[in-house]
Amino acid sequence: MWSRGLAALFLISSGLAACRQAPETPQFPKAHREVAPIVNDAFSTEDARDRLGEAEQVIEFAGLNSGMSVADIGAGEGYYTVRLAPVVGRRGRVLAEDIVPQTIDQLAQRVHRDNLDNVAIVLGLPDNPKLPAQSFDRIFLVHMYHEVESPYAFLWHMREGLKPDGEVIVVDADRPPRRHGIPPRVLQCELKALGLKLTRFQPIASGEAYVAAFRIAAPRPGPAQIKACKGENR
Repeated sequence: MWSRGLAALFLISSGLAACRQAPETPQFPKAHREVAPIVNDAFSTEDARDRLGEAEQVIEFAGLNSGMSVADIGAGEGYYTVRLAPVVGRRGRVLAEDIVPQTIDQLAQRVHRDNLDNVAIVLGLPDNPKLPAQSFDRIFLVHMYHEVESPYAFLWHMREGLKPDGEVIVVDADRPPRRHGIPPRVLQCELKALGLKLTRFQPIASGEAYVAAFRIAAPRPGPAQIKACKGENR
């Protein structure tokens, strides 16, 4: 009896210790706005996108140079990935990330077919792109931020991938999320909540689209310290 009782006490004690040691899942604020559903990357043919000249404008705005390390978050089938790779060159690196396994497979095939040796591919999570810390001169969020269901968790993880002097480059449209866009004031508020400051903003000649650059301006807050945007999202 004594040995069985001691064993039971040991198991209970071990269980309590395990509970104390288990890391807690951070609790982030919810977005006080609509979130757009994820759409297929092929929202327009690549020829049509090229005719608008968006990629050239964005790359020039971002100030890309040979040898830089960049991340293409929500890369889809790789429209921007394959255009970033030659700009950063052989000494540079492009990390292409997406959260849809089938899309990642298609992107991998394209990267292999085009012999893009400076491109790596990673499968991320909806709230965490899984970027190596302090690794990127530029992180691109192109026509995807309005689809992020948990923007504060996503930004909390994403900003750790920036080098101290790096920039987040956001391309989106000035319209409500239900129409697959995000107003600039909402974007600025949500990134500011994670210590990211707007440094440059430029409309894109293709219409409602714009490109914005953000830099780290304050320490990363703890999840419970994040102040969610509310009034700005109306």
